[in-house]
Amino acid sequence: MKKIVLATANTHKVIEFQRILNELLPDLELVAASQFPGVPEVEETGSSFAENALIKARAINQFTNLPALADDSGLVVEALNGAPGIFSARYAGIEADDKANVVKLLNEIKDIDQSLLGAKFECSIALVDKSQELELVVDGQMPGQVIKEVRGENGFGYDPIFVPQGLTKTSSELSDAEKDKISHRGIALRKMSMILKQLPG
Repeated sequence: MKKIVLATANTHKVIEFQRILNELLPDLELVAASQFPGVPEVEETGSSFAENALIKARAINQFTNLPALADDSGLVVEALNGAPGIFSARYAGIEADDKANVVKLLNEIKDIDQSLLGAKFECSIALVDKSQELELVVDGQMPGQVIKEVRGENGFGYDPIFVPQGLTKTSSELSDAEKDKISHRGIALRKMSMILKQLPG
């Protein structure tokens, strides 16, 4: 069985990773980095999702000596010049929660015409295993638009104000299975699963 550490403190992401990867790779043991005493908090100093994912995966691989997966993802709104982008998780401040970030974004877009609110979720997932001299990144995107009202109870982050392309429901109004099929993270994880299948035990 492959054992891989997931370099995130976000409980929602841990659940989503486990849900998707357990189905694709039943023999994979995915362990949250938080289960390792003294695990460092990794500062995201990169200028892109891919750079931040690599920074986190390298740090956790170095600390645990186990292969590490790390994700960096966020919402990119065209009318806001790509904001919140890599600052999605802390858009309303370092200590901000999902609700505060959504409120800030709704305030930013309130005077912009709905037709101009094209957006996409982007995700980069990095895999680092220094013992195999392995570093790689896969990406996924979910295009759609942001709306000016909160709808739905499922999901997290900006899901309640994001409508995926071709749908009328927000991401928060989709079931986990519906979202996983089209989400940026689901797409990136399916790419990563193909790589993980080929790695030695």
